[in-house]
Amino acid sequence: MSEIANIWPAPGTPLTQLLTPLPVIDEARMAANIARAQAHMDSLGRAFRPHIKTHKLPQVARAQVEAGAVGINCQKVTEAEVFAEAGFDDILITYNILGTARLARLKALNTKVGHLSVTADSSEVVAGLAATFGAEEPLTVLVECDTGGKRCGVQTPEAAAALAGEIAAAEGLRFGGLMTYPAPGGAAAVEGFVTGAKALLYAAGLDCPVVTVGGTPDFYAAGDIPSATEHRAGTYVYNDRAMVRAGHASLDDCAMHILVTVVSRPTPDRAVIDAGSKALTSDLLGFEDHGLVVEYPGARITGLSEEHGVVDLSGIAGDGPKVGDVLRIVPNHTCVVTNLFDRMVFHDGAAVTRVLEVAARGTVW
Repeated sequence: MSEIANIWPAPGTPLTQLLTPLPVIDEARMAANIARAQAHMDSLGRAFRPHIKTHKLPQVARAQVEAGAVGINCQKVTEAEVFAEAGFDDILITYNILGTARLARLKALNTKVGHLSVTADSSEVVAGLAATFGAEEPLTVLVECDTGGKRCGVQTPEAAAALAGEIAAAEGLRFGGLMTYPAPGGAAAVEGFVTGAKALLYAAGLDCPVVTVGGTPDFYAAGDIPSATEHRAGTYVYNDRAMVRAGHASLDDCAMHILVTVVSRPTPDRAVIDAGSKALTSDLLGFEDHGLVVEYPGARITGLSEEHGVVDLSGIAGDGPKVGDVLRIVPNHTCVVTNLFDRMVFHDGAAVTRVLEVAARGTVW
């Protein structure tokens, strides 16, 4: 292990000496993103629960909580286990949890976390939870609602109220409220759904303590959903090209860059970099190319194989990069880049400040 650790750059190592391809995180930009997001939620009087999917790092989540976040949001039981082991005591898992093995691990996790909650959108999921948990250590369950995102979720306020009733009737479960991940621009649909569901819940004698809404794309429009009590977001901590396109961040707010080296210039209008699908991902998020080249905004990363990226230089002026030049790429989608690397290198703009193991990387449940 010591020999492996020694290949990672020590604090103070200049960025120019790093091996590529490698994602690097600007400490100051990340800190500013955390502070700006928390200040916005504070201004709304709304609880903020960052999603750890973007960074998968307990150290970064700790900074988010210290800034004022109420807890964290995970997507898998195994992710939550990593963060519980690191001392996090308020965790929401926004996923339907099914199967004996997962439910057993969830039950064990519930004994370690002061406030653990999960979501469900069907009687089948609720039945599995109810069969696993007892009155001695009940589990809080929120109903997931499809308010236009067209992923998981019950389809109507009536269905939400009915499923909440099933949760409340189960001895080992507590109804915790409503959860949704809406489509961007869907505030009106969310508010209409939630208002209708809450009216039905109250008529049935059920309180709705939490209405948790998610997403970085609509983060700064969160005030348009007055019924929400909590917001979840992940991408904001680093930001990416998609957030810049949406107008929610500038390039100067993007804390993650992928350092790459030009390894070939086969023709005047083509370069090849040492970052392919194993570094940049093939997740386009609606773009036609695979990331923004900071030094050459007119360049386009048009194709990825596993270890090579092909860059079209026909849209830039001048000769373009030389073989051996190191470039910075703003990824289309920063969250999926995190899961491609074992460690993340942080820096102050010139040199390495710390190297962190991506603790929750590769957790599959």
